[in-house]
Amino acid sequence: MSASKRILITGLSTYWGGRLAQLLEQDPAVEAIIGVDRRPPKVELQRTEYVHVADSHSLIRRIVHAAEIDTLVDTRLVLDPIVTSARRAHENNVMGTLNVLAACGDDDTPVKKLVFRSGADYYGSEQDDPAFFTEAMTRPHPAPTPLERDIVEAEKAVADFAAKQPGVDTIVLRFANAIGPDVRSSLASLLDLPVVPGILGFEPRLQVIHQDDVVGVLEHAVRGDVPGGIYNAAGDGVLVLSEIAGLLGKPLAPVIPPWGTGLAASVIGRTTGLKLSGMLLNLLRFGRGMDNRRLKATGYRYTYTSREAIIKVAEYQRLRAVLSGPSEGYRYEQAVEEFLRRSPSVRATARAPEEAPANLAPGERRGLGDGDAPPSGYDELTAEEVVKLLPSLEAGGREAIAEYERAHARRKTVLRAVERLQSTETPA
Repeated sequence: MSASKRILITGLSTYWGGRLAQLLEQDPAVEAIIGVDRRPPKVELQRTEYVHVADSHSLIRRIVHAAEIDTLVDTRLVLDPIVTSARRAHENNVMGTLNVLAACGDDDTPVKKLVFRSGADYYGSEQDDPAFFTEAMTRPHPAPTPLERDIVEAEKAVADFAAKQPGVDTIVLRFANAIGPDVRSSLASLLDLPVVPGILGFEPRLQVIHQDDVVGVLEHAVRGDVPGGIYNAAGDGVLVLSEIAGLLGKPLAPVIPPWGTGLAASVIGRTTGLKLSGMLLNLLRFGRGMDNRRLKATGYRYTYTSREAIIKVAEYQRLRAVLSGPSEGYRYEQAVEEFLRRSPSVRATARAPEEAPANLAPGERRGLGDGDAPPSGYDELTAEEVVKLLPSLEAGGREAIAEYERAHARRKTVLRAVERLQSTETPA
């Protein structure tokens, strides 16, 4: 299998497309990275070329041939109803997928590898589901919701493409429910509530994947020697909902009745602002497990198990008050960055933002500004939790914490950690 050197990413404005581009930029063996989307990217990119294109197969085909693209990664698929309306999701998932496939489906296409991001909702969640879905299994029941039908239809289009284009290694990645500080989804919103709601009489088994592993799997599929086929992508292990609530340090409240669930869900939604879709309610009833051994056999090693991914979310939720800091913090906006870098009206000292170094993933650099005192909630953190937080802070923020510690708890572990970090940053 030839190495991926000239890569096209569809859905560059999505979190997954942008993060993948950032990772691929670090590989000097990759000659070209081109991203297409109808919206500009939301993260800072150094050598990825962004082209403003909707899902037009003729325009994407011209880019594919002109740039001699050998690998196409499709990250656009909407997997959660919280993202957009059912109509727009259908246009993106079904019509958009058909257009992307048509763009690299001609006889003289230079594309040798197609990576398609899909989701575990292809399988659904029903009472008589197997303990773990394998890639050889099809959905055992008809899809009950529009978005699930879209996912099934999109995968069928990819399967038809793979059959007609045997010269293209077509890789379908079915991701479990992703969680992490930057993930926007129904499940993530549910776990973010002060009390985790459940359905009375049901204890679902859930399997998740950390956001870093989602990007890691995509990168592995692009750069690794992964044969064409379908691969489940999920962290090792399953957890019942009460165990997840316990790891998050929150009570589980089975307040949703097993009958009239939709009506109760709408009441809870009005109270909490959480959209309890039919997909999420089925997951809260019956759960889902996926066999991930086939992907691991290709050489991928997960950074987090399902349990570890939940623990990381618990750490983030507990540290969020500190990580957010007293101000909004840095957010990448392409138009603003172009102005700061190129406008003659901007003084030189203001051109490079210090809040977010380019080598950090989006959302990693959050914290106290220079001279700010630790916000409320800091005193509740253990020394170990503060030490984990320190590398994500600016030098001024770390010094503010050190000054606060010297005046209050005087925890030696924290003070020594600050000293070590400061010593590594001192110029020789």
